[in-house]
Amino acid sequence: MTSKSLRILLLTGAVIIVGACNKTESTNGNNTAAAETKNSATASAGDPITSAESAAPAAIAHDASIMTVDAKGTPTTLRKGTNGWTCMPDAPDTPGPDPMCFDANAGKWVAAWVAHKPPPEGSVGLMYMLEGGTDASNTDPYAKQPTASNDWVKTGPHIMVVGSKDILTGHPSGAKPDTAVPYVMWAGTPYAHLMVPVTPAT
Repeated sequence: MTSKSLRILLLTGAVIIVGACNKTESTNGNNTAAAETKNSATASAGDPITSAESAAPAAIAHDASIMTVDAKGTPTTLRKGTNGWTCMPDAPDTPGPDPMCFDANAGKWVAAWVAHKPPPEGSVGLMYMLEGGTDASNTDPYAKQPTASNDWVKTGPHIMVVGSKDILTGHPSGAKPDTAVPYVMWAGTPYAHLMVPVTPAT
């Protein structure tokens, strides 16, 4: 995840306050938000909320907390959410668009990864990156740049399923996966997770 990894590292501060920013259940029982995603091509330039919302289906992003994290890891809440999800806008210092949305369980997984600790068991989480992501090592959870041996891959729009060993069974887990199909990233590490490519609704 490299530049994406660096970006997720900055989520540490955000993860700590996710619980304070989100209620665990939505207060809106009649969610009328459309299931389609917001296209970043139509987003206003420099609008972090629109960028953040483009990472996930509108039904999720509409009621999610919106947060940014600066270069020092200091989080800022732009909007308090009500559905337990947190979305972050594109990081301007990475090569491509990489806004993301994650649920509370994924936030715990990220916190464990950042701290080099085992992720909590029985805590399956989801992360949306419907605008795609920047390049990443498929074998080294902490790689920051490509080398001749760290198996760099490129990902398009995808969903990450984290915190479940069972879901990885039967999916390709080699160093050079076909990223057009679901595959295991960081296989053989405590942070192995399923990468699921998707085509966002238009």
